[in-house]
Amino acid sequence: MTSPALSEAIASVSRTRGRVAGRRRTVTVVLALAAVLVFCLSLSVGDFTISVLRVLPAVFGAGDGGEVFVVQSLRLPRALLAVLVGAAFGMSGAVFQSLARNPLASPDILGITAGGSLAAVIGLTLLGLSGLPLSLAATAGALLTAALIYTFAYRRGLSSYRLVLVGIGVGAVALALTQFFWTRAHTHDAASAALWLSGSLNGRGWENIEPIALMLLVLVPGTLALGKQLNVLELGDDSATAVGVSVQRSRLLLLVVGVALAGAGIGAAGPVAFVAFVCAPIARRLSRSPGPALLPAALIGSVLVAVADLIGRMALSSTEVSVGIITGIIGAPYLLWLLATTNSSGQGD
Repeated sequence: MTSPALSEAIASVSRTRGRVAGRRRTVTVVLALAAVLVFCLSLSVGDFTISVLRVLPAVFGAGDGGEVFVVQSLRLPRALLAVLVGAAFGMSGAVFQSLARNPLASPDILGITAGGSLAAVIGLTLLGLSGLPLSLAATAGALLTAALIYTFAYRRGLSSYRLVLVGIGVGAVALALTQFFWTRAHTHDAASAALWLSGSLNGRGWENIEPIALMLLVLVPGTLALGKQLNVLELGDDSATAVGVSVQRSRLLLLVVGVALAGAGIGAAGPVAFVAFVCAPIARRLSRSPGPALLPAALIGSVLVAVADLIGRMALSSTEVSVGIITGIIGAPYLLWLLATTNSSGQGD
């Protein structure tokens, strides 16, 4: 290739990268604004409606005393938790799907959510855990489940197809054990576990915010820092090795942060269904980027959980519907569509 032709090719690649990066920044800003809008709407809507214009002053303690109490004590913890839980699940799903290069490889499908739920139910019903200890128990259960799946699926390499199949099997065992401990618990503990297993934000307060906030304060920057390695790993092990990436070390670190993100979400709100599964594909489509789109996926998760919680609060006048039920209604058809289109296009294994 002649020097002018080479220069033109390099310039073309640079322009393409610039357009992709610009679009991703735009998508990220729009999603952040959408998350703020839904967050303010969550603080405004309820049995006692507050104008959106008076919500932000009430957050900082200004305005009518009744409005300040409703916003700060009743609605703000729940709205914040919805944003944090959605971000944790969204980013976790993006990590797993990119790492396995398979749209089915989310914590829900792989059984990691089931493993974290098993540990949390044991902590709830047998040990009486709550707050940070419960979050740590869920994270530990998710990490142990991920280690088992990795061990059983690894055969001179890690096939994404084998990873999904092993994950489904391990998840089924974890679900059966969860039901065993749940049915043997005392009535009050069993009722609490049932509500938690549905993926619920009902009755959450400030004591539930601190554990996930502290965990995300460490995990989100760490995951974003590993994002470049994740981009390279998507090209395949040989290509990643050729550019100097330690494949096994990078994969292990990404696996740990992805599992920890899922565990943080599980410990705070329970296994909110399908959030980790749907966020990364949506983020990729919006940003039109082949990369994992970690931050857009996290923001989509925040918007999705906040909207689902708002729908769950307002759908029925007599009771609240758990956020996990709403996200399940949204995510299940997407899973069926993905399976159908994958098989019809000949991409399924």
